[in-house]
Amino acid sequence: MGFLDQIFGKKEEQAPRKSLWKNIETQKDLDLAVEKSFQHKVLIFKHSTRCFISKTVLKSFEKQMQNSHQDLAYYFLDLLAHRDISNQIEDRFSVTHQSPQLIVLEHGKAVYNASHQSIDLDKI
Repeated sequence: MGFLDQIFGKKEEQAPRKSLWKNIETQKDLDLAVEKSFQHKVLIFKHSTRCFISKTVLKSFEKQMQNSHQDLAYYFLDLLAHRDISNQIEDRFSVTHQSPQLIVLEHGKAVYNASHQSIDLDKI
């Protein structure tokens, strides 16, 4: 691994590990996440794949996820690929867009949101 790869990470590391996340790529995916929120808390992580801060926060959050024993459903939204879905989330749940951002849904409503370094699974 080269020096710059050690500092910034390799490009393929930008994608989240699929086993941890359900991707939101369509309106139907968002609707399914909302439905799921009636059974479990749903966490939607909005991530900009070009932002170093977003990447750093995502890695930290994924470490927390792996060590968590909470019964939560994790959803991932790539903001650059699906900005239209991000706009729908903002309108539907009255949560101002941020990146990175974590939104918690419970019973079809946004009950918590945080952005940047405030994203912490222990606060859920």
